[in-house]
Amino acid sequence: MKPKICTTPPDAAAADPVDRRAFLTRVGLGAGAAALTMTGIPGTPMQPRAKAEIGPILGEKRRKKVREVRYKAADIAYNRPLPSHPDNGEEAAYPYVANFSKGMPHNSLGEVDPVAYAALIHALTTGSEAAFESIPLGGTRKLRNPQCGLATDLEGPDCSHLAMPPAPRIDSPENSGEIIELYWMALCRDVPFSRYDTDATVAAACADLNQCSDFRGPKMLGQVTPQTLFRFSTPGDVVGPYVSQFFMADVNIGAQVIPARMTVGLPATYMTTYADWLAIQNGFDPGALEPFDSVKRMPRNGRDLATYVHLDLLYQAYFVATLRLMGMGAAVDAGNPYTRYTRTDAFGTFSPMHLMSLVTEVATRALKAVWFQKWYVHRRLRPEEFGGRIHNHLTGVASYPIDAEVLNSQAVADVFSQYGTYLLPQPWPEACPLHPAYGSGHATVAGACVTILKAWFDDEAQWPNPMEVVANGTDVRPYRGLDAGQMTIGGELNKVAANVASGRNMGGIHWRTDGVEGLKLGEAVAIGILEEQKLTYQEPHSFSLTKFDGTRITI
Repeated sequence: MKPKICTTPPDAAAADPVDRRAFLTRVGLGAGAAALTMTGIPGTPMQPRAKAEIGPILGEKRRKKVREVRYKAADIAYNRPLPSHPDNGEEAAYPYVANFSKGMPHNSLGEVDPVAYAALIHALTTGSEAAFESIPLGGTRKLRNPQCGLATDLEGPDCSHLAMPPAPRIDSPENSGEIIELYWMALCRDVPFSRYDTDATVAAACADLNQCSDFRGPKMLGQVTPQTLFRFSTPGDVVGPYVSQFFMADVNIGAQVIPARMTVGLPATYMTTYADWLAIQNGFDPGALEPFDSVKRMPRNGRDLATYVHLDLLYQAYFVATLRLMGMGAAVDAGNPYTRYTRTDAFGTFSPMHLMSLVTEVATRALKAVWFQKWYVHRRLRPEEFGGRIHNHLTGVASYPIDAEVLNSQAVADVFSQYGTYLLPQPWPEACPLHPAYGSGHATVAGACVTILKAWFDDEAQWPNPMEVVANGTDVRPYRGLDAGQMTIGGELNKVAANVASGRNMGGIHWRTDGVEGLKLGEAVAIGILEEQKLTYQEPHSFSLTKFDGTRITI
């Protein structure tokens, strides 16, 4: 028996309709006023018109049907398994060292003031507005929206019904592999993707990552290569050019055009001095953005992707992808009922208008889910915070339980040779936003939005005429790789999600697992919404898609 989740209100007895003519007569307005009320014209009375609605379910029966649908959706949400939410144990094992604390006051080593951190935990535990208002800050920047994680949504899985595995610990080889990758991302930030095969820094990055005992990025024949470097492992992501096809063409939105060329950043590096790093950890606001190129370009390197995800609206890339797929006439999923109808077409349901709203509506629901994970479960420190731990450890001013692989990596040594510190170089003056790292908000929104698109369109269809961005980013050219024929719509949707997630990594503000697990979390949000919305449509339908783990499902 399903759990009872709400009480059905008693059916109200049908009341007799009000006789308006008699009522007006009783209150002294008379028959003439009644005639005026009925028709709007004195002297032309008419009888009340009979109900004109038609349909398979009318009146009280429809009202009950609507209530039944809403209860069924609530049952779906309520009966989802309630998972446990374990963290990785660092907050207890290494207090004030291994968790996010940016924006609160820190000592000279960048370790958070224990009283301030306790105030944060108290606010998160109680949910009290007064407690949140009492969290000490070390500068002028505010903590980013922790109460979002307590929001209850009316559609899709509740935050408490979704879980993420514990993040890698700072004393683990997996964490070392992730931070070594981030140091190489900083060193390769301005190398064009089209030149990865021949670039010496890229080759050094591959060699160093291949020395890691637990690096979990994609590989070919067990090795990190220029083709797999900095990519994700979702189906199609290592096929074709690094940049998704969805970044390579102008798209039309009605009578307007959204150009593919975008604002990109000029080479600049921040937070490589210890004084700057400490000020940023305390919440100092530098009050500036990175310098921008006067030439608009398509994303050609890591810096361009980092600039894009620094300035974007979170669902922007998938809104554009939707327009691109519609503009190129991409086939919809075979489960769309209007693929078989011959006398009616789609508009309010199963139409482009329906899709455009659905792609964007999942974004805030995904954010609520990941904000719960960020603040109320994991509180993972940001890569820039960990860079300070590495610097202090290697310079001998402090000792931390850091896995040795990162301390001995070529990436960290090369950063010191170039900048004179072991801090993780940043492309943005303010570095990361003031909320914990795990999972990535951008990745979670990406996972939700592209899941909707993979469900809506035939994601197994081959991508026609693939292109690649030229080295300076001002144009595209035909992609001639041997794997061009393997590129699919679903693969390019996975890739645009990965481009956005890895763009945040290129910006030095997220870890690999922030993106990988964020995509999965967003996917679960979108699938849950599609499951519930399925109850609401008159047309029999289904959605099929390939998930990020490669399994094929039908909703």
